[in-house]
Amino acid sequence: MANQTFNVAILGATGAVGEQMINTLDRLDFPINSLKLLSSKRSAGKKIKFRNEELTVEEAKPESFEGVQLALFSAGGSISKALAPEAVKRGAIVVDNTSAFRMDENVPLVVPEVNEHALKDHNGVIANPNCSTIQMVAALEPIRREFGMKKLVVSTYQAVSGAGADAIDEMYEQSRQIMNEEEINPQVLPASGDKKHYQIAFNAIPQIDVFTENGYTFEEMKMINETKKIMEDESLKVAATCVRLPVETGHSESVYIEVEKEGLNVEKIREILSEAPGVTLQDDPSQQIYPLAADAKGKDDIFVGRIRQDLDDKLGFHLWIVSDNLLKGAALNSVQIAFSLQKLGLLK
Repeated sequence: MANQTFNVAILGATGAVGEQMINTLDRLDFPINSLKLLSSKRSAGKKIKFRNEELTVEEAKPESFEGVQLALFSAGGSISKALAPEAVKRGAIVVDNTSAFRMDENVPLVVPEVNEHALKDHNGVIANPNCSTIQMVAALEPIRREFGMKKLVVSTYQAVSGAGADAIDEMYEQSRQIMNEEEINPQVLPASGDKKHYQIAFNAIPQIDVFTENGYTFEEMKMINETKKIMEDESLKVAATCVRLPVETGHSESVYIEVEKEGLNVEKIREILSEAPGVTLQDDPSQQIYPLAADAKGKDDIFVGRIRQDLDDKLGFHLWIVSDNLLKGAALNSVQIAFSLQKLGLLK
């Protein structure tokens, strides 16, 4: 029904992604009857403005989800594992922004521009993919649909906001300390749970998340496994190297693809991407026009440029893909999933 409104909850409302979820629901005018803001005990009691109303953040408990039809989660994997089943039991559909359910075979992993149809098979929980995966698959899917894809190699240049507010603070603090020739004492990056911590200011760290036994990090394995799941192609060859840079917001990616069918060239890719939903083409080398993380900040789209044919393989192409990791990489994609659920009549 066109004028139907929904009772919505946001778990992790005071975090960076939670704040963006609140702003995005408002900005895109999602039909809300009531909005409940939930967080840890520590952040409960904070006041947040939403559509001329001042809302008080509540501590998240199982009973918080009574009467909620849609719950957007972004408060960490262990909290999602504990509370998502409770929300579903009370009749809510959960869109989860953590890695808790992404590779669960009973949970759809969705980027609406790529695999909206997968929402029809949900059992109450829908997973929002990793930020670096979302922007890549949304940009590549229109090419894959027309020309197939057999191989994909990505190197990421990821912003510190992907590691949370503490990482942003540490980058600025270290920058100040280095400029003042003071000693620095890294505590957060590359992964707060790992043994060693390294300087992020004026540096590039080739580790995001902790290492797995095969020498890839969890972030790299997320990109590899999630891409195959979203594109529904286990035979697709995917490799990833994920690097953290001292950029506050906006992930950048250098992506190499090999397509299956002949006949693709740079002009054709530009044509395909200029019509792709949620993608903005910025590709004019003669005028030095290409995507920049600083320009992508605060924008909904995924920006693509530096499109080149490989010099040794006519089926190989290189692209540069940039997006705001807190928007399309997290909050916006979650809200777009909500709109898709409404459109498909899956929100009751």
